[in-house]
Amino acid sequence: MPISKNQIKLVTSLQQKKYRTKEGLFVVEGIKVVDEFLNSDFQLAYLFCTEDVKSNYAKVLTEVVSVLELTKLSSLRSPNKVVAVFKIPQQLPSRQGDDLKVALDGINDPGNLGTIIRLCDWFGVKELICSSDTVDCFNSKVVQATMGSLTRVHVVYTDLVAYLKQTQQPLFVADMKGENIHQAQLPSNGIIIMGNEANGISLSIRRLGNKRKITIPQFGLEQTTESLNVATATAIVLNEFRRKG
Repeated sequence: MPISKNQIKLVTSLQQKKYRTKEGLFVVEGIKVVDEFLNSDFQLAYLFCTEDVKSNYAKVLTEVVSVLELTKLSSLRSPNKVVAVFKIPQQLPSRQGDDLKVALDGINDPGNLGTIIRLCDWFGVKELICSSDTVDCFNSKVVQATMGSLTRVHVVYTDLVAYLKQTQQPLFVADMKGENIHQAQLPSNGIIIMGNEANGISLSIRRLGNKRKITIPQFGLEQTTESLNVATATAIVLNEFRRKG
């Protein structure tokens, strides 16, 4: 049976946050990423795939579609054989503890957020704290960029300033005028705060007194590069914390 117009309308509407919120659903695409979510605690709502891979999903309710139909469902230029819709889980509160965390202050780019979630997974950071104005982690571009790491990293959206004021963990702010991270003594726990792509750390967080500024030194002779991409900077900072902590 051909896929219905209502099904197409539902899946494509989930590209917008207001409909993800309304329906409590989000889209996952591609065999590898879908498999990661199927093997996690996320609950499947719908799964559409092409005939040649239907045997992969024998244990779940599957709707076989044509390549053309899959194209109508997909947000990718080259759809990858399967599109799945999962339920957005209820957000759990932050897990308090003395482990290493990353906090994001107004990250706007879905690719950056997805990459940072993947980096947290790689470096064993179990929790990512996001300001309320950070891009939605269930945005399809974020989900794709995580390559399944969203199933293993606990993402919390909150009033970031209030969260940082009440925490007992040491705070580390990535700042161009901070202490050289390669020379700094770093602990095994704390909260690493990364700022907005264009504006960096917000003024309200800059005003917090209980923080330590760290920076990645620039080695280029011209010294004209404005700053590192936030995801690239996060990778370097996490590596230094794990290497020294």
